[in-house]
Amino acid sequence: MVMDLTVLREEEDRTSGMNAFLDECIAKIANKSAEALSDLYRETSTAVFAYALSILKNRHDAEDILHDCYIQIYQSAWQYSSRGKPMAWIFTITRNLCMHKFRRDSKVIDLPSDDWEAYLESKEGMSVEEKLIVRKCMSSLPTEDLQIVLLHAVAGYKLREIAEMLGISLSTVLSKHSRSIKKLKQSLEEESRNE
Repeated sequence: MVMDLTVLREEEDRTSGMNAFLDECIAKIANKSAEALSDLYRETSTAVFAYALSILKNRHDAEDILHDCYIQIYQSAWQYSSRGKPMAWIFTITRNLCMHKFRRDSKVIDLPSDDWEAYLESKEGMSVEEKLIVRKCMSSLPTEDLQIVLLHAVAGYKLREIAEMLGISLSTVLSKHSRSIKKLKQSLEEESRNE
C-alpha cells in the first residue's frame, strides 16, 4: 500500500509538473515565442493527433487538424486562462476544429487500411500487442472509447491524465478502457480461432 501511494504521488507530481510546463509554454506563446510553440508541439502533438484521429478516423484529416490546432493555439494563447489543465484547453480546440470539419464536409471518410498500417509501422515505441489493439480499435469501438484507448496506447497517457484531459471521471475512463480492452481481446481471440 505504501508503494502504491508513493507511485501515485510520483505520478501526480509528474502530471502537475507537466501541466505547469505546458502552462508556461502557452504563456510564452501568448508573447509570440516560436520556441515555446515548438516545445508545446513536441510534448503534446502525439496526443492531439491521436485525439483528432479518434474523432475523424482519417489520418490525413487528423494531420490537417493537428496543424490547424497549433495555428489556433498560437493565435489564441493570449486568451488562455490557466486552471491547471492545459491539455483540456488544447483538446477543446482540437474537438472544435474536428466538429467544424464535420460541419464543413458533412461526412466521415474511413481511414484506408494501407494508410493506417503505414502509420502503425512507423511507431517504434509500440509493442506488437498495442499495434494489434489499435488496429482493432479503429474498426470496432465507439468514438469516446476509441479516444481513451488511443490516448493510452498511442500517446502513452495514464488513465488518470486522460480523465482530466477529456473532462470525465476517472471511474468512467477506467470502466470504458477495461470494457474496450476486453471487447478487443475477445474479438482478437475469435479471429485467431477462425483462422
